[in-house]
Amino acid sequence: MQYSEIMVRYGELSTKGKNRQSFISRLNGNVAKALHEFPNLTIRPKRDRMHIELNGEDSDAVMHRLSQVFGIQNFSPSVAVPKDMDLVHEKALELMNAMVPEGSSYKVNTRRSDHSFELDTNQMNLDMGDFLSDARPDLVVQMRQPDFILRVEVRREAIYLSTTTVQGAGGLPVGTAGKAVLMLSGGIDSPVAGYYALKRGVEIEMVHFFSPPYTSDSALAKAKDLTAKLAPYVGSIKFIQVPFTETQEEVKAKVPEGYLMTVQRRMMLRLATAIAENRGALAIFNGEAVGQVASQTLESMVAINDVTTMPIVRPVATMDKNEIIKVAEDIDTYDLSIMPFEDCCTIFAPPAPKTKPNLDKTRYYETKIDVEGLMNRALEGIKVTEIKSSDHFLSQDRDLIAELL
Repeated sequence: MQYSEIMVRYGELSTKGKNRQSFISRLNGNVAKALHEFPNLTIRPKRDRMHIELNGEDSDAVMHRLSQVFGIQNFSPSVAVPKDMDLVHEKALELMNAMVPEGSSYKVNTRRSDHSFELDTNQMNLDMGDFLSDARPDLVVQMRQPDFILRVEVRREAIYLSTTTVQGAGGLPVGTAGKAVLMLSGGIDSPVAGYYALKRGVEIEMVHFFSPPYTSDSALAKAKDLTAKLAPYVGSIKFIQVPFTETQEEVKAKVPEGYLMTVQRRMMLRLATAIAENRGALAIFNGEAVGQVASQTLESMVAINDVTTMPIVRPVATMDKNEIIKVAEDIDTYDLSIMPFEDCCTIFAPPAPKTKPNLDKTRYYETKIDVEGLMNRALEGIKVTEIKSSDHFLSQDRDLIAELL
């Protein structure tokens, strides 16, 4: 079936009152970025619907990308018809013939926002029902739970017909809840945390610590590919790579083994805070889950969080590992996350890290390193990249990836 447009219905935006228009504007921008690969589209946001005119673009490809944009309740591939009932009958029959198999049940559901149109809602339902009864006598009218619903939307500019409704990603348009940075490792948890942040409307920028030569170029590429997996939900994401080798070497040389991990994480959090402040972010997100590893006990969190007053949000904090894995599989980050390219969180890891580090001891051991100097040099070496969903950074290692998986 050749559709003329996709009709998008908003999700939680209906509850946003006076802020509704700004939310719609933000969603419009996010949709435009997510669909940047389709140059012929025309996007027309309105108060209660968004119309995406296809102008010959592949409707299936557009809908696949659209299904990942937060702030959309559902959408329907539609045919726009001039407000002439003969034309409406003709297009409705064409649509039903293409989409509804013989012997199926159906009903007609009309919504009329143009109250000047000659037929009201009930009259439209009856008119279309009578026509289809004659044109498709094989079909069965069924008001409750029919196989198909012919949706008829009478609007000022045209009448829109559709038989398919696709559920959207829900949530809020990314950017409407402010900006934050996400501490992205190469593991399973942090991309899932990023997904949940985006779903609640938070614009995120990825902060990734890398430590060459202890971590490889493949580990860095893996983190960028994880970012690309989340990019369709917003269009593009800034990736900030932070050199961390010098810091890790100094911590290892001067801090007792049991406190290596705690002091190292404090330095990461200091750097994430400085980057967030420099880039206008209001919070730090991470993938910590309570009790999962030594650095994620409540005692460790107290010792590590001591270095910042910026809010730290942990979307997966109370989730079981299997729950996190299920989401990672759903958003297609799991296979990447389990690739055995070491990130900086795993190198120099002591065999017996403190699970209940003492805060006063942590502060004392930290005086042994040049905190300010290490911070300044790391911040001077950061590199920012904009990553889109179409980007691939591990593609040159396809044979290795296939072997690892």
